Amino acid sequence: MTRRQSPQQNHTLLLLLVFGLLGGFVLLGTASDAEQTVSPDSVPVEAGIVDEEPDATEASVPASTSPGTTAPGTVVDPAGDGDGCTVTMNASMRSGNSGADVTCLQQALIREGFLTGLASGVYDGATVAAVTKLQTERDMFVDGIAGRETCLSLGIWPDENANIIRTPVPPKGAKDLSGYPLSSVASAGEDAPPLPAKSGTGRRIVFDREGQRVWAVDAKGRIIRSWLISGSKYNNETPGTHKVYSRSEYTTAWNGKATLKYMVRWLKTDIGAIGFHQIPVKRSTGKVYQTEEELGSRLSGGCQRQAKLDAEFLWKFATVGTKVVVL
Repeated sequence: MTRRQSPQQNHTLLLLLVFGLLGGFVLLGTASDAEQTVSPDSVPVEAGIVDEEPDATEASVPASTSPGTTAPGTVVDPAGDGDGCTVTMNASMRSGNSGADVTCLQQALIREGFLTGLASGVYDGATVAAVTKLQTERDMFVDGIAGRETCLSLGIWPDENANIIRTPVPPKGAKDLSGYPLSSVASAGEDAPPLPAKSGTGRRIVFDREGQRVWAVDAKGRIIRSWLISGSKYNNETPGTHKVYSRSEYTTAWNGKATLKYMVRWLKTDIGAIGFHQIPVKRSTGKVYQTEEELGSRLSGGCQRQAKLDAEFLWKFATVGTKVVVL
């Protein structure tokens, strides 16, 4: 015997069917939309992004930061002589390393009273202990590795401004070779600084850490655009050839305090992603963390901060799969 459904039951079944279909469409739409646009107030939190701590008092770099990095510390004398030596730009020294950079480090540690004896040029257990003691006493991230912040604290880090090329502010309305407006720190074509040696071939993005500069190059080798960025204070941008693997029009810093617009990711780390993005904005106040005039200085926790127009350009240029050469 067949049981007849009441009008109320029929109505309920109809609603369930409609909602089920709508839900299916929503799921299908989400799955096929690789680049969803969301408002700044509802941006997804990238808990592991190695970016955004302009204030060392707000947070420290997690212990799993990529090798060779150190966290904020006290810069005792960035212009100090370190017994007359400086380490190689972007140097990162750890147990087992040897050479002139290690000798320079040991000389500075001896001078500052953290190491006894003579500089051997070998990063041995005594050197690890000396670096660890320095980092502890100077309220730095303690890992026993001598990177940029440790060397700055000892006064043996090279002058970073020596490799920064600042091009003239372009005339109002000036555009790059793709027709996109130039920012105050951008140039293009023959007006741009030349590409560094061994910076790859083909269509690509070239990022020179020493010069804090980026180039967008087309398949013919033309410099479509070049601009200054603010890269990492911690030297955690891995050199080599990479590819853009993910993009988000809006995301947030790992601590949730900053909005990062036009994020173009090219490096995965143990605690998140490193990529190019617009100068971050404080979510609490809406104010930017730095000015365009400060681009060219290392101010980020890992990512590469860009002027608004440069971030917008790169968002269009750097599709997933685009080659990224990091020097």
